[in-house]
Amino acid sequence: MAHINENFQKLPGSYLFAEIARRTAAYQAANPDKQLIKLGIGDVTRPLAPSVIQAMHKAVDEMGSADTFMGYGPYEGYDFLRQDIITHDYAPYGVSLSKDEIFVSDGAKSDCGNIGDIFSVNNVVAVCDPVYPVYVDANAMAGRAGDYDGEKWTELVYMPCTAENGFFPELPVKVPDMIYLCFPNNPTGMAATKAQLKLWVDYANEHGSVILYDSAYEAFIREDGIPHSIYEVPGAKTCAIEFRSYSKTAGFTGTRCAYTVIPKELKVNGVSLAELWLRRQSTKYNGCPYIIQRGAQAIYTEQGKREVKAVIDHYLENARIIREGLAEAGLTVYGGVNSPYVWAATPDGIGSWEFFDRLLQQGNVVTTPGAGFGPSGEGYIRLTGFGDTEQTKQAVSRIKAML
Repeated sequence: MAHINENFQKLPGSYLFAEIARRTAAYQAANPDKQLIKLGIGDVTRPLAPSVIQAMHKAVDEMGSADTFMGYGPYEGYDFLRQDIITHDYAPYGVSLSKDEIFVSDGAKSDCGNIGDIFSVNNVVAVCDPVYPVYVDANAMAGRAGDYDGEKWTELVYMPCTAENGFFPELPVKVPDMIYLCFPNNPTGMAATKAQLKLWVDYANEHGSVILYDSAYEAFIREDGIPHSIYEVPGAKTCAIEFRSYSKTAGFTGTRCAYTVIPKELKVNGVSLAELWLRRQSTKYNGCPYIIQRGAQAIYTEQGKREVKAVIDHYLENARIIREGLAEAGLTVYGGVNSPYVWAATPDGIGSWEFFDRLLQQGNVVTTPGAGFGPSGEGYIRLTGFGDTEQTKQAVSRIKAML
């Protein structure tokens, strides 16, 4: 008789964004005449850059010729993309990497969840609170989270990120083995300075912990003094794994391409984590398609850089409109400067899901309730700049009128 992974049955309800989709669909079905504006899920709306499309068309043509056809590719990604990653994403910030430290994949979400395969199920895991749900759910599925008590998982170390501490986690008393950090942060939209990250790097090296650093929103950083990579911090190569994504950087949410960096200096009990990850990927993953990797490579051309920057500037302008508009409406807001996300406190102590429903039903605007990101997210909502500018302005006007 087959047995299931009982950890799956411990998961509460549905995945956050699936619940948002369910509530939105139910309201739309009951009110087909209402025009909803979606500022909830962090999905991009602008098309792929022309340079990316051109590169992918060329790659498709190559796949149609026996002379240039590509079959199985390297599990860790093609050399042409990994070299451009080194040259354009890291070298400008003084970070030196080699190609065998870079692993191309189909998404940072996949890697953030799958990275647990190379770690013991007995490891203690720390997460920021509020937190991107994948970090929590993936470890719950693996059996590291314990049991869900209706508010928290019993075995996770929660690190509250609140207005009082500037939405940056404090070093925990209970030492974790795996530490998830995400900056610029999803959901709060806040960025971290090099000095702030240095505290964590020193802490991890002192205790033998590994930082799992999600840098999916690095391309949105506009302020000086904000590191684009954790490897800009001295000592990070011996304690940190970094996840990067083309989803928000270049609009690849429907195209799927990302990469993970694991320095050769990073070892646990003398074992190279880069070697373990390659072993894992070569067993469970067949590599990101050649056509997709050629498309990703195109963002590193001079024209590609200009096109991608214009799209990111578009999303940041939307975030500014949301941030300033909600502030004018009397809400307390954070983020939206080095990030496409705006984190807003609900008015009058209203619960996150209650305010989500009010915005949906009275304002016809879809957001994300902060409670879905963890206990410390209660009393907040997240809004995204990933939309059309005119619709974003209209959504802000609706919220102002509603309030």
